[in-house]
Amino acid sequence: MKTAAIVVGAGPTGLACAIELKRAGVEALVLEKGCLLNSIYNYPTHMTFFTTPELLEIGGIPFTCAGEKPTRLEALKYYRGVARHYELRVRQYERVEEIQGEDGDFRVLTADLWGRCHAYSARKVVLATGYYDRPNLLNVPGEELPKVSHYYKEPHPYFDTDVAVIGGRNSAAIASLELYRAGARVTLIHRGETLSDHIKYWIRPDLENRIRNGEIRAYFRSHVLEILPEEIVVQTPQGVIRLENDFVLAMTGYHPDTAFLAALGIRFDPATGRPWTNPETLESARPGIYLAGVVVAGVHTNEIFIENGRHHAHCIARDIAARLGLSSS
Repeated sequence: MKTAAIVVGAGPTGLACAIELKRAGVEALVLEKGCLLNSIYNYPTHMTFFTTPELLEIGGIPFTCAGEKPTRLEALKYYRGVARHYELRVRQYERVEEIQGEDGDFRVLTADLWGRCHAYSARKVVLATGYYDRPNLLNVPGEELPKVSHYYKEPHPYFDTDVAVIGGRNSAAIASLELYRAGARVTLIHRGETLSDHIKYWIRPDLENRIRNGEIRAYFRSHVLEILPEEIVVQTPQGVIRLENDFVLAMTGYHPDTAFLAALGIRFDPATGRPWTNPETLESARPGIYLAGVVVAGVHTNEIFIENGRHHAHCIARDIAARLGLSSS
């Protein structure tokens, strides 16, 4: 299949890129290794965004929601509607394995869920691959056990069990509170001196009160040494302790697939870990391949969100349209 541009990733930023390319007269195909909006789909079931709906809008389509801030379900519905409105071509459940060729004549190779291989030709490629599927590992013995997860969906499965939550930022705080209220016995383990200052202002006092009241047990300046079937081994300032444990939720963050990007010829700044891009066009060091969204920040994933990543779409589409001899609005 031939197309003018291929966008890798069907999250909000990838969809925004496809929309702006279409507006500029550039035929685009979106390839997504999971489902549409795969990262948002994998967010906690009852999550509420920390931002207002207008900051999540793409394609000039208003985002309305029932409350002041949108929920995960409302976001999924909104972005599905936008994709349908613009009649975007999205191929779900196809993982990009390799990008061959050069600027103006790329060959993108994919594999689907059944292991079948596909090939697409494109003149330009936009990588909007995000980072949510690459967790920061604890790198301790036992992390491969089925009781360990780097993702949290909802608290019900953990009722009346001993759950260790690793981390001290928003995701760890929210999981700890929801688990506690669903009847889990929660232990929070964090390397830092205290909870992160980045925890939202309406969440932090709640968690601090639960810890102060002994309703959630917390170990600061501590880290897990080993995970066993029925307990975990933790290094604390007072020494090594063993805790009864049924489940471990490692809320330790995520990172882009830098190995995949490097294999595609994307160069990184050795000092900052950021991929090199033209600041005006977001074209990477490999001509004809552009980066959009959080992947632009490299390992600094807390700098780019939907709110600012969506704006990458316009400058990328404008440059591609100009290179292909088309006008861009």
